[in-house]
Order: sequence, then C-alpha cells, then structure tokens
Amino acid sequence: MKDDCIFCKLANGVFETNTLYEDDQFRVIFDASPATKGHVLVIPKEHYANVFEIPEDLIADAYKVAKKVATALKEVTGCEGINILQNNGEVAGQTVFHLHIHIIPRYEKGEMVQWTPGELDEAAVKEIIERSKGLL
Repeated sequence: MKDDCIFCKLANGVFETNTLYEDDQFRVIFDASPATKGHVLVIPKEHYANVFEIPEDLIADAYKVAKKVATALKEVTGCEGINILQNNGEVAGQTVFHLHIHIIPRYEKGEMVQWTPGELDEAAVKEIIERSKGLL
C-alpha cells in the first residue's frame, strides 16, 4: 500500500466505503461521482499506477471480478447495458493514478461513452503492425 494514495486507503479499508464486493486482492466500491446509478470501481489492494505496471495475472483477475460484478449489477439495477473501462494516463482521462476499472450501468435514456468515428489509416495500421513485431 502506498501511503499517499487515496485509492490504496479505500481499497484496504483505511477509510469507510460503500463496498459492494471484496476479496483478498480487490475491493469494489461505489464511485463518489457516479456517471449512473450503480457505477462502481474495481480497485486492486496493491498499488499499481496503470495497466503498464500491474502483473498480467492480476489484471486478468480484476476483469474476472468486473464480469462478476457487472452480471450482478445488470440483474439488480435492470440496466440495459454496461460499460467496463479503464483509463491509463492523464490524456486518456485518468485522474487517480492507482489502476481501477469502472463498471457503469447504462440505461435507455442516459448519456453514452462515445467517440467520433474516424477513417481507418491503412498506412498507419501497417506501420503499427510492423513496429509491434517482437514486442507482442
């Protein structure tokens, strides 16, 4: 646990939370500024700033928890869809630098997580594929 990290403290029970689920690796709490009813965060108890730092087996376990929680939320809230997302870096929308996964129930008339579809740049795709060889 990192002493100056609020999410470390929330995940490890230093501060009281509205906990939906907890196991030895994660705590799932309700977001303090929810996008919708039922918006929760899956937070690892160990500190990792982002997806680049967390071990592969732990991020896999985090998404297993996310699936379990999303399934329960869909049943309980009656939502019509769910966003599961995780931001890495300030330009990607990360504001707390402790990895966490958002689970956001979506309802028929609610706002959506959206982006403006662009045009596929075939040259850029080919360059990325070529430069990624040996890294993946």
